[in-house]
Amino acid sequence: MSQAPGAQPSPPSVYHERQRLELCAVHALNNVLQQQLFSQEAADEICKRLAPDSRLNPHRSLLGTGNYDVNVIMAALQGQGLAAVWWDRRRPLSQLALPRVLGLILNLPSPVSLGLLSLPLRRRHWVALRQVDGVYYNLDSKLQAPEVLGNEDGVRAFLAAALAQGLCEVLLVVTKEVEEKGSWLRTD
Repeated sequence: MSQAPGAQPSPPSVYHERQRLELCAVHALNNVLQQQLFSQEAADEICKRLAPDSRLNPHRSLLGTGNYDVNVIMAALQGQGLAAVWWDRRRPLSQLALPRVLGLILNLPSPVSLGLLSLPLRRRHWVALRQVDGVYYNLDSKLQAPEVLGNEDGVRAFLAAALAQGLCEVLLVVTKEVEEKGSWLRTD
């Protein structure tokens, strides 16, 4: 069926979970994988496997509301046959072989607020970036909708700005093969 003259093609379907409790790690995983694969219960199970003898699990919030650490994200990705590779911020972003990377998960400082009152505290927040149909998106669960970053230059500019603010960590989500070969890094 052809489109009407002047009609815009419909945008691609981009999976985007919104923030709930302190589950940004779960949302970032699902957003980067573009489907709901993980839940709070699944993340809690991973925490138990990571620290089976701990009464107070060091990989999540004491309140049981989420706030999962990087070990949970890495174990979740490994369970899907994927790997998380730390990006060394000292490397120029031009060395990042984006076509070999499934997605990115960033850990950023995030302000804390109670309603309209902003508190002088900073928490950590997990954010997913992913390419869908040739376009990169910021899939931050705190956003109302995915934010278009555009092409590789757009995602590199976003990463450069995030890294320039300091206290930002970047994980590359890659296949095991890409991890083993180190092909997420451009050599030219």
